[in-house]
Amino acid sequence: MKKDTTQKKKMIPSYAILPLLICVAVNFTVYIGTDKLMEHRNFYDLTLPIDRMVPVIPAFSVIYIGCYLFWIVNYIMITRMNRSHCYRFILADVMSRLVCGFFYIVMPTTNVRPVVNGTDIFSQMLRWVYQIDDPTRLFPSIHCLVSWFCYIGIRGQRQIPKWYQRFSFVFAILVCVSTQVTKQHYIVDVFGGIAVAEICYRISGKIMERRSREKGKKIVK
Repeated sequence: MKKDTTQKKKMIPSYAILPLLICVAVNFTVYIGTDKLMEHRNFYDLTLPIDRMVPVIPAFSVIYIGCYLFWIVNYIMITRMNRSHCYRFILADVMSRLVCGFFYIVMPTTNVRPVVNGTDIFSQMLRWVYQIDDPTRLFPSIHCLVSWFCYIGIRGQRQIPKWYQRFSFVFAILVCVSTQVTKQHYIVDVFGGIAVAEICYRISGKIMERRSREKGKKIVK
């Protein structure tokens, strides 16, 4: 008990350091690696009529960029809960990136971004996003996937205040909206990202439950 209390006093418990590093490494390997691998491939455009109806709102660039802070805070918060929850969450996260990598290779996607001519700060931010982020690796959206993980990782957890759970849900939705009104993703990318997050989280939960039962049987024997 004393050891667990000491771990919780740390910003990042020792048991969570390696899993978080693995999570970051896998994310960058998939995102950057698939981009290099698919440089000379033909890309699919999954734009739907509804995508063409969505307006460009440069102000949402603040959320699209600012969500990185949201990710860091929630990932640390989630892994601090306890060891088993940390392992379940990181397992789901790594699985989701492998799924993303599969789609980025098998079905590489792209879109046509609009010309942003505004001189306001938000338009400048959106142009900067376009400059540093190629219109590839769109389905499923990692922006939506990670933001949804930030919500489902604390969803229903008693040690997390209800108001922050609600905030995380709302902010995750806003991130999804931001991917649309900045024209960084299609609508199918949003649903794809959320679906992958939910499915991988459920699978990781089943895996952890089975391992726990097997461990219990070994102890009894």
